[in-house]
Amino acid sequence: MENAVNTPPQDADGLPPGPRGLAIVALALGVAMAALDTAIANTALPAMSAQLHATPADSVWIVNAYQLAMVATLLPMAALSETVGYRRVYVSGMVLFTIASLACALAWSLPVLIAARLFQGLGASAVMSVNTALIRAIYPKRLHGQGFGNNALVVAVAFAVGPSLASIILATSSWEWLFGINVVPGILTFFLAQKVLPETHKASHRFDRVAGLFNVAAFGMAILALGDAAHRVGLRTLLPEIAVALVFFFLLLRRQRGHPAPLLPVDLLGRPLFALSTVTAVCTFAAQALAFVALPFYFETTLGRSPIETGFLMTPWAVLVGIMAPVAGRLSDRYSSGLLGGIGLAILSFGLVTLMRLPHGATAFDICWRMAVCGVGFGFFQAPNVKAIMGSAPPQRSGSASGIVATARLSGQAIGAALVAFCLTVSHMQGPWYALGLAAMFAAAASVASFSRMAVAAPVF
Repeated sequence: MENAVNTPPQDADGLPPGPRGLAIVALALGVAMAALDTAIANTALPAMSAQLHATPADSVWIVNAYQLAMVATLLPMAALSETVGYRRVYVSGMVLFTIASLACALAWSLPVLIAARLFQGLGASAVMSVNTALIRAIYPKRLHGQGFGNNALVVAVAFAVGPSLASIILATSSWEWLFGINVVPGILTFFLAQKVLPETHKASHRFDRVAGLFNVAAFGMAILALGDAAHRVGLRTLLPEIAVALVFFFLLLRRQRGHPAPLLPVDLLGRPLFALSTVTAVCTFAAQALAFVALPFYFETTLGRSPIETGFLMTPWAVLVGIMAPVAGRLSDRYSSGLLGGIGLAILSFGLVTLMRLPHGATAFDICWRMAVCGVGFGFFQAPNVKAIMGSAPPQRSGSASGIVATARLSGQAIGAALVAFCLTVSHMQGPWYALGLAAMFAAAASVASFSRMAVAAPVF
């Protein structure tokens, strides 16, 4: 029998204040762990590569396996959550993530670590696919913007803390503890989430396993092709990857034709506000990834900064995102998401242009205020955009909408990272500058898409 705290009445508008606070903590812990693990692994990749006697090219799969598993399975996890409940998918994801973290810590070779990271990515996918749907169930409707803002703050803090935490762990211990630190918090989060997260109402349709497999194959091959294209591999490799991805996307769309709740939510993407918000997210996260991957090269190669200085110079962006996200979330409960996002993304584009125009003798202050401007702009976009996506989907489709939120973020980041790689193959010296130019263009396009939402009427649910 379900705990009374976990089973709100049919017409309940979020959880009462006491249970709501505990549910927020349970959700924040899981989201922070999933986000933190990405930042930690990226920072520690050279150390893990050296200790496992792996080449840099092979060791990149420590990161790629995690990201591929997430991107390929987010939408199937989201669709599954609508039939079995968001809480069940979240709790199961925490179990898998925690066990896989222990397996990563105990891995004795690169292939074993990559396999464990694959399962860790599956667990993180389950957590991230439903976290915004759970926010919608936890908070009353009048506080949804605040809830999405708090969630953005958790992710921003995790990414900001990740590099420093990885450096501390590697300085005091071995790389295994990068993953071992997840075990105890993972166990605690499992028990807390099982007790306090709400049990949401389930859809009557069944989960389509075949469509799920088609989705995994389609997105997996698409991401592989994107990465290979960025590294300018031969057409003999690239064309078959693109062909396979297109075939599985076609099979997925044909399989889902006429389905009341398609796994690839074409029904939601047919809504103008939902579609424009998704495009805004993809473009913005592409801009973010372009900047975050290119800036370390820009600071060190072009401006002559040391790796330690670069770490500190990257911090203002993340800090300002953390400060602005809750503010923007609260404002989105009163003002148009299209207006807030459009203003924020215009500020982000401006900040990226100012970074491109840095003189060679730029001081730390010159760099930091420009990074802070970018952080303000990005922080102003995130929570209002998530609220627009979730608010334009009916409550019974919250799982799929939540999956699109995460898929748009990861797809945009994959596009941005691939474009940086392409820019660096074009020119090692000028590549970072080209990437920043592309980032400013993506941010400007996202700003236009965001402002255009102001002409679209929001549905009422």
